[in-house]
Amino acid sequence: MRAIVIRGKEDLKLVEVPTPEPGHGQVRLRMAYAGICGSDLHYYDDGANGAFVVREPLVPGHEVSGTVDLDPSGELPAGTPVTVHPATFGVVRPGVEDRPHLWPGGAYLGSASTWPHTQGGMSEYLLVDRSMVRVLPASLPLRRAALAEPLAVGMHGVALAGGVEGRRVLVTGAGPIGLLTAAAALAGGAAEVTATDVLPGPLERARALGVHATIDVTREDVPAETYDVVLECSGVPASINTAFRAARRAGVHVQLGMVPDEPTGLNLAPVISKELTVHGSFRFSDEIDAAVALLDAQPGIEQVVTHELPAERAVEAFAVARDSQESGKVLVTLWHD
Repeated sequence: MRAIVIRGKEDLKLVEVPTPEPGHGQVRLRMAYAGICGSDLHYYDDGANGAFVVREPLVPGHEVSGTVDLDPSGELPAGTPVTVHPATFGVVRPGVEDRPHLWPGGAYLGSASTWPHTQGGMSEYLLVDRSMVRVLPASLPLRRAALAEPLAVGMHGVALAGGVEGRRVLVTGAGPIGLLTAAAALAGGAAEVTATDVLPGPLERARALGVHATIDVTREDVPAETYDVVLECSGVPASINTAFRAARRAGVHVQLGMVPDEPTGLNLAPVISKELTVHGSFRFSDEIDAAVALLDAQPGIEQVVTHELPAERAVEAFAVARDSQESGKVLVTLWHD
């Protein structure tokens, strides 16, 4: 079968690899779409995602959709449309029994955090555990279903905030995760959703998605002590500091954007003086099921996808995804018939 493989920094090839055979409890999928995530870009641009270095050829991609190719159990007929929960969970720990995504020893599709690496979905076929498969509604196209994983990330952030119904919400950073987090906040009944960014392209996409207001932080200040909930999606220290200032007293800050594992210039004074509640947000637990339902109910969320390129043009697709001004979510089309 064909697969997109990253072998190191700026070393990405389309190659032939053996077609996998499903074992007990596994299902083989024929892949249709894979979204390019920030972690995929890091693996390609840097040969590493933080501390996770590419040490063997890595197939990227965890935002995927496709159809069942072979289920040895006979439970899922060939051709069944699906998306995938990309995680397998590790060993339960006291205090986080209900948060399997925080259990140590788990794995995630397209990740160099494990050895051997956990191969991802930018391939002609993909083997997954049956527990990872999510059957799609007949009315949900495979193209839109590829957004389920990143939308689940945003929905998890909203859940950590305690919900947003009737609340004023600020989303800082209007890249793909920020846009989908804004969509989750809108669907969650927020009274007002405002999105910020440093580029006009992402802000234009946020307005098209239906946010109530946008702020170009290079031209205007974000109002201080205004928002009930701040969903920070950029991971940039300056944006995090702005988010702390923007939250109202006793407000909630949820940090979705990943930050480097190193000291950074954060001003925590507003966290103390306003008694903010600050949550870290890491991937998600089971929100992918709600994400599938929301994508089915609201087709307009698909406009977050701005580009779609075939696997044969994967290097170009990664370059486009790197251009935040021009692109929202970039999809790689795989080999689904």
